[in-house]
Amino acid sequence: MKKHIRAALFTTILVAFTAYISLDTFVLGRAFDTNATGMNLSMFDNLTPASTAATEQSLTGPSSTGASATEPPSAEPSGNPDQTDGSGGNVSVSIAEYERYGTKIYVADVRLTSAVYLRTAFANDTYGRNITAKTSAIAAANGAILAVNGDFYGAQENGYVIRNGIVYRATAKGADVFCIYADGTAEVVGDREYTAEELVGRGVWQAFTFGPGLIENGTITVDADDEVGKAKASNPRTAVGLVDANHFLFVVSDGRTDESEGLSLYELAEFMKSLGAVTAYNLDGGGSSTMYYNGEVVNNPTSGGRIKEREVSDIVYIGYES
Repeated sequence: MKKHIRAALFTTILVAFTAYISLDTFVLGRAFDTNATGMNLSMFDNLTPASTAATEQSLTGPSSTGASATEPPSAEPSGNPDQTDGSGGNVSVSIAEYERYGTKIYVADVRLTSAVYLRTAFANDTYGRNITAKTSAIAAANGAILAVNGDFYGAQENGYVIRNGIVYRATAKGADVFCIYADGTAEVVGDREYTAEELVGRGVWQAFTFGPGLIENGTITVDADDEVGKAKASNPRTAVGLVDANHFLFVVSDGRTDESEGLSLYELAEFMKSLGAVTAYNLDGGGSSTMYYNGEVVNNPTSGGRIKEREVSDIVYIGYES
């Protein structure tokens, strides 16, 4: 009888502990830094011009790796781009819609006079675990012209979080990190190569840990079989790329609907290369994939089988105020 009681007690404790860990990891919000709106603007002081190597990279680069089942996409959009320009010409955003691989893809072509206009923000202005809000809500709260979802850092225990020049998390996870420098250049590095503090010392303004890297030095670095964890082969996607110093591409695709199948990582990389990206990186996708522009959601985000926004931890956005 005592053995049965001990076994039942042990099982109850184990179930309760497992439930607590699951809630703490995936559900319960935990704020580590409220009012996390600081910016390390000192890294923009006395900036030297962007490196010649970065600004003169070939827009086509070497031949792609991997194999494609389709012809490379044309760089011509399916409709006329919607354009806006403001802040004395410091920010130019052009939006275009494409249809490739049976999927609608939305591209924001962004040209800046300084990377200071490319910013990030946390849900509820709070750095923490499971603190979330819709991309559109975070964007509106920060006066964003354009925004896409970030890397959903709040669902992860590890991985560098460097936002607006400030280190919020410095634990590596053995992953690709996308670094945007204050001089308007970008690259993909491994988080075992540098500490988070070293990256900031090198001038990293923003750093994201999701991945993988899609294009490096003009070469596609994923193949047709690569995928994120256990994700489906075709998904809604969000990615950011660099064409030239302070010339960025933000790409979001639909997916998981009758109208749009979604993209594989290789298709996403191939498409971004066709647009001229010499460096590109995969951010959180699936139900998180959202593009916001001039007060409206541009794409058709899917969450729980319906067209609606999923709440996320963070966004990448373009703002006018320096």
